[in-house]
Amino acid sequence: MLTSKKVKEYAKKCGADIAGIASMDRFEGAPKQMDPRYIFPDAKAMIVMGFRIPRGCFRGIEEGTYFANYCSFGYYHINLVRAMDTLRDVTIFLEDEGYEAVPYDNTSVRLGCDAGRAVSPEKPRPDVFVHFRIAAFAAGLGEIGYSKVFLTPEFGPRQRFALILTDAPLEPDPLFKGGLCDRCMQCAKECSGNAISRTKTVKIKVAGKTCEWGELDEVKCAGAYEGGITETNPFLPENLREEINRLLKEAPKDDWQAQAAYSSKVWNFIRDKVPYNRAAWESYHHPAPIEGARGCMRACMIHLEEQGKLKNKFKEPFRRGKAWKL
Repeated sequence: MLTSKKVKEYAKKCGADIAGIASMDRFEGAPKQMDPRYIFPDAKAMIVMGFRIPRGCFRGIEEGTYFANYCSFGYYHINLVRAMDTLRDVTIFLEDEGYEAVPYDNTSVRLGCDAGRAVSPEKPRPDVFVHFRIAAFAAGLGEIGYSKVFLTPEFGPRQRFALILTDAPLEPDPLFKGGLCDRCMQCAKECSGNAISRTKTVKIKVAGKTCEWGELDEVKCAGAYEGGITETNPFLPENLREEINRLLKEAPKDDWQAQAAYSSKVWNFIRDKVPYNRAAWESYHHPAPIEGARGCMRACMIHLEEQGKLKNKFKEPFRRGKAWKL
């Protein structure tokens, strides 16, 4: 008999570091364009698998001396190699048990969420975008922190996710009870783009529980993430700094849809104009996260480790001196 325990154990054997299972009713109330039940209406469960980002992927950025491996190993290898192989192996495992399984990877959304025409009035436009962090919450793997980054008791903010929808009748995991994020606000304080509001929050209900995080300015986030902030990007050509600053200042303020579209404009400008960023896309098919998630991941990780809240323990603290700025 196929059980949730067997599926999660097999997922870990195949390469996942953590795994959880959500029942499909936990997605009740999801926006139509983000509801996984439209992808596989007969699905009974979602398997959510997490793949750790090694702490060492941040070391070179922390020291200001080696930026490539967060893109290559922290993004490309996880999303396009390890997660893909694991998705296939677990999907085949479920098929061999007689159940259909739909793999959903972390990069498929690039082909165009909401880009097509609905094939019938009752269906959303293709492609449906499944919110990975909400899926991980629904599978009991952890909580969404104030930064909107997902936190697990194993690794804090250091993981990426992949999903499988299946008609196998798997028992769901209980929701995480919370207690990781203590609203220390280090994520907002250390974000080089000042993209996380310290006063405004967003609240949603998932499976009857409230999830809350700081309001995110997507344009500022995109600009900082891609290395548009002079103080945190040693690869930024001087002749582009003024233009990037102008783009960030001209961003729409209130319309979130316009802001999301504009953030793509900023993202694409930096990708196309900055040689290091362009090389990252060409080499690893991922953006160049030059800022190294200074607030939302590194500052959060440091705080959670100092609090002793994570299962993944280290003999030495991550930050061993003052954080650099140009």
